[in-house]
Amino acid sequence: MNASICTELSVTSKDGTTIGYRRLGQGPGIVVVHGAMSSGYHHLQLAEALSGDFTVHLMDRRGRGLSGPYRDDHDIRCDVEDLAAVLTATGARSVFAVSAGALIALQAALTLPGIDQLALYEPLLFPDRATGAKVMARYDRELAQGKVASALATAMKGAQLGPAFLNAMPHWLLTAMTKGMTSRTPEGDYPSFAELAAALHHEGHMISEMSDGPHAFSDIRASVLLIGGSNSSALLKNALARVAQALPGARRVELPGLDHSSSWNEELRGCPEPVARILAEFFRASAPDR
Repeated sequence: MNASICTELSVTSKDGTTIGYRRLGQGPGIVVVHGAMSSGYHHLQLAEALSGDFTVHLMDRRGRGLSGPYRDDHDIRCDVEDLAAVLTATGARSVFAVSAGALIALQAALTLPGIDQLALYEPLLFPDRATGAKVMARYDRELAQGKVASALATAMKGAQLGPAFLNAMPHWLLTAMTKGMTSRTPEGDYPSFAELAAALHHEGHMISEMSDGPHAFSDIRASVLLIGGSNSSALLKNALARVAQALPGARRVELPGLDHSSSWNEELRGCPEPVARILAEFFRASAPDR
């Protein structure tokens, strides 16, 4: 990755928190909103693939990299304000958002006037709020006990974020595998597992709280593209179907052979090129006259 082509910038959100982002490319602006277990840097190769035709802004959400920490009273309103600050600073009117970030982008599209195009990769919802609350109660308990690997295994199994063989593993075995991963951070500006685990406390509860109400997104007026991978779990496919039902005007695409991590950099099991191709097609075709 040629990270040297990036410019690191920041903006101040409404509550005074610094929100950092990387900018690369030229052309109409796109803001990328990453998911719970990632950062803007996870999508650098995706941004590079788009950078010939678009200016891509890779924001770090709170608790990661270039941005400030979560506050104790954090809720999705703060996430929307953070995204609004980046949109205002960059002038971008297009958003690509992944997983938990897709829920933030959906909420932003309901409340902010400046989003014209919204591409979403597998918005993450539990089957219902009660299921999410049960997963997060165990997660918070394990995290409070310092059992980071066990907590992350709970989250991965509860949300079915990994490939099928991981979702089928007994909790103790997935915990052992995750513990080995927590001691290694890939080369580059990736956040540590400890940072991601702390962030997931806030994001898991947000996902849980929104899991009963995707129908609320029906008032969104932006052009919407819903993307999923054919190899993603049944839970993720069901969540995407529920969002699609709430947005009957949205275009829906399933990318063969891809899964929930496909927008990430290749060294982290990503496959960003086909994701970039469908995004470029959508953002060109649905661009409004301005």
